[in-house]
Amino acid sequence: MRLNEYRIMWVMVFFDLPVETKKDRKNYAEFRKSMLKDGFTMFQFSAYMRHCPSRENADVHVKRVLKNLPPKGHVGILTITDKQFGMMQIFYGREEKEKPPVPQQLELF
Repeated sequence: MRLNEYRIMWVMVFFDLPVETKKDRKNYAEFRKSMLKDGFTMFQFSAYMRHCPSRENADVHVKRVLKNLPPKGHVGILTITDKQFGMMQIFYGREEKEKPPVPQQLELF
C-alpha cells in the first residue's frame, strides 16, 4: 500500500508525572529517556510526538511506551493521521509557528 496522508500516523504522548521524591524524578527521567531513545521528539514540556509510516508501526511504538510506563502519574497516548496532524494550528505567543518538518520517507518502488 502506498504511503499517503491518511495512512501515515503520528503518535503523541502526553503525561503529568510526579517529581516530588527522588524516586519520582528518576521514574520521570527514565520514562522521558525511553521515549527519546524510541525516536519521540519533545513537542512541549510534557508532550512528545513521533512520526510513523503506518498504523502497524505506530502500534509498535505505542506498545513500547506502554512497556515503559512509570508506576505513578497520568499518561495519555493519541494516534492521529498525518492529514489530521496537518490541520493543527501551532502558535508561539500570538504568532503562528510552522509545524515540525515531516521526516523524509524512502520509497524503493
